[in-house]
Amino acid sequence: MSYTTKQYVQIYEMVRQDIIEGRYKLGEKLPSKRVMAERQNVSVITIMHAYEMLCDEGYIQAQEKRGYFVTFDADTIYTGPDSREQKSSLISMNMATDDENSTASDDMAFSPYIYAKTTRRVLSELGENVMSRSPMRGISRLRNAIADYLNRGRKVTVNPGQIVIGAGAEYLYGLLVQFFGRDIIYGIECPSYQKIARVYEAGGARLDMLKLGSDGIESDELWKSDAKVLHITPYRSFPSGVTASAAKKHEYIKWSIEKEAYIVEDDFESEFTPSRKPEDTLFSLDRSGRVIYVNTFSKTISPSIRVAYMVLPIDLTNSFLEKVGFYECPVSVLEQNILASLIESGDFERHINRVRRYNRNLRNH
Repeated sequence: MSYTTKQYVQIYEMVRQDIIEGRYKLGEKLPSKRVMAERQNVSVITIMHAYEMLCDEGYIQAQEKRGYFVTFDADTIYTGPDSREQKSSLISMNMATDDENSTASDDMAFSPYIYAKTTRRVLSELGENVMSRSPMRGISRLRNAIADYLNRGRKVTVNPGQIVIGAGAEYLYGLLVQFFGRDIIYGIECPSYQKIARVYEAGGARLDMLKLGSDGIESDELWKSDAKVLHITPYRSFPSGVTASAAKKHEYIKWSIEKEAYIVEDDFESEFTPSRKPEDTLFSLDRSGRVIYVNTFSKTISPSIRVAYMVLPIDLTNSFLEKVGFYECPVSVLEQNILASLIESGDFERHINRVRRYNRNLRNH
């Protein structure tokens, strides 16, 4: 059996798909690590890594001296108050003390030397073009670099035309209110980062504050809401620290389809997961074009880098540009080229991988 990517990631994806499609049922015991290793012609260590990732994301659970058992069941994903007993309980909040979530220590900050060196190189390359105006969606070089990075590192397959660059995530939220309008309800996690609600309210949006449970928005709250746009932070929502489980992510997608609604996936900080693989995004799991993906460089590089990007579903892209395409991109061409160069050179991903190793070591000790 040959692999083009790491073996344990391939096996993780294979077993995960078997679970989602019901080939392994809720409560069923998976083959032992040794048996699975023999079936796939890999080492036991490889299977152990794959099973650990499945445990991290809530697809299976390890039971001491018994093995690994399936905890995910697509057939029982919550679809309303009458479908099954509510499982989530109110959170015991693990409140953060800073303005936003903090993961890496100062030692894990992005290298100012690399940033300065890249800036000098880009200035030399651009010459007088540094003063040029950016297209509304951002320069093609940065959008191409982001598309390549998402496909390579996040398993998110997009084309550069779906990407919009903005001066921070709040700017992009404002564009979404302009696009979807003020006549609908916007669902927001409660609690959530306070600026999210304030930006939507400043745009004239009506909000439905939806209570968070232990693994995401409480199912009763979600399904009784009349929201047509749902803003969520699936990974370590601030200030609660709640991360959506695998079942909750699939529930969100199912909700969006049945309610004919859209999800704004705020993917702040998930690159720094201590897991051996990147977190699954709702955008990558969605097959119906209902998820809008938003991320920012403010956490991965520096809070002073007020640059974010949004990935639109293909079916929304043209209508979005027709309605709000008159806005100019507020990010300078210089800054966009610097970010593109950091991604193209590999410096950006090397930094992320270094922080992830640091966080993994913290978790394991």
